[in-house]
Amino acid sequence: MKEIFAAIALLAVTAAAVAEPQNPPPANALAGYDKYELAQLAMGPPYAGDEGKEKARARIQEFMTKETGAIVEQWNKDAAGATRGQSLVLEPRIEKLKVVSGGARFWAGALAGDSYVVIKLRIVEQPSGTVLAEPEFYQRAAAMSGAWTIGAQDKDMLHRIVLLTNQYLQGNYTEAVGGPTGYDPK
Repeated sequence: MKEIFAAIALLAVTAAAVAEPQNPPPANALAGYDKYELAQLAMGPPYAGDEGKEKARARIQEFMTKETGAIVEQWNKDAAGATRGQSLVLEPRIEKLKVVSGGARFWAGALAGDSYVVIKLRIVEQPSGTVLAEPEFYQRAAAMSGAWTIGAQDKDMLHRIVLLTNQYLQGNYTEAVGGPTGYDPK
């Protein structure tokens, strides 16, 4: 009986892993460059300038500065003495964003809808300007989970998107393998 449950669990995990869309691998592994740089998180129209969205962008930037910045810092230490003559620039950009505020969650609950964020990360060689990859990452906080947590899931989504980005970077450092997008079709 245990074997049957184990087999069912394995099938479920395998199906979930296969079902999730994957970002393609970069053109080559990310290791071996002379220098690594993390650009500031960009956000354009129609989101730029909106107070709530700027607040969310700033929060994501905090996570990136602390966590992705630590990865880049380690890569720069590992690159000490490299003579390839090229650097790698990571350019994150918010493509889509909706974050339901705590107040809206308190008063409207699930009726305020889902929160979501989509970030595209351009990975560019310099000075050539060659784009190695442009993975896209998705995270969503479902309306009901946002309501039950009075907005905590909406805020946590801003951290999960950075964790997903970091997973891709670390997973493609020594070997170009791609990684999960985080896409959730509902």
